[in-house]
Amino acid sequence: MAAELPQGEVRPAAYDARANIPTGLTREKAIRQIPAMNPGEYFVPPEIGDIPTSKYGDMVKLGRNIFIDTQHYAKRYVGNGLNCSNCHLQEGRKPYAAPIWAAYPMYPEFRNKTRDVVTYEERVQDCFRFSMNGIAPTLDSPEIKALTAYAHWLSKGAPINKELPGRGFARLSKPRDPTPVNGEKLYKENCASCHAADGKGQKFANRDGYMFPPLWGGDSYNHGAGMSSVKDCAQFTKANMPLGKGWTLTDMEAWDVCTYIWLQNRPWDPRFGWFFNIFTPPTGGN
Repeated sequence: MAAELPQGEVRPAAYDARANIPTGLTREKAIRQIPAMNPGEYFVPPEIGDIPTSKYGDMVKLGRNIFIDTQHYAKRYVGNGLNCSNCHLQEGRKPYAAPIWAAYPMYPEFRNKTRDVVTYEERVQDCFRFSMNGIAPTLDSPEIKALTAYAHWLSKGAPINKELPGRGFARLSKPRDPTPVNGEKLYKENCASCHAADGKGQKFANRDGYMFPPLWGGDSYNHGAGMSSVKDCAQFTKANMPLGKGWTLTDMEAWDVCTYIWLQNRPWDPRFGWFFNIFTPPTGGN
């Protein structure tokens, strides 16, 4: 009998796309819309039980703790209610949800956003500044070292500087300009039950933090975050949302709902002053 996988673990060899049809879909529609995950198609990171018992392993464990509970383990640098794992699903393991195992081996890398070559540690700094709407930890801080150690361990065995399947987000077609009116309708039908009608998420009843993260408002990512752009949001949404029913929205529906989300209020882009933030449209609208 095959060993039971930990919750959230993905093993392509054990994955049957046709046996994992999201609720509400007919078999024919699901087979047409959901890309099959063939055995060996995606890189498989090591299991949690494989973390070594050593000082390196201790740093990996700390990095994992920061990653899945940033609110507790890196609170001093966070300015909103999010955790790293809100964007990097399944602890940074899920293909097309910005998996860490596909990102880490690609650094140092040129970024259009900064017009410079950045290291992985510098990229993590930007996550704190934009996605977490907080303060960038220094490069020698325990938080940056631990998150880098976790990424290093998670990508163990992955080829260096090679574009792996599942990296980043899904690729989308764009047959027409998106419409926020249709996006609002789609949001109410597919997103509001988890993220709330006002987009401000749902908090845990018995502890701090969010069960479902806020998509806009003061506790969400700021206008400088990658996820604040319509394109990144749509690519993420296509493969991963609604939660547990990824690949069920059409490409155009993903564009529409993310255009509606882009129009909502969220914290300012920290790269610009008050005049630019108030009197000019936010970036990432197209």
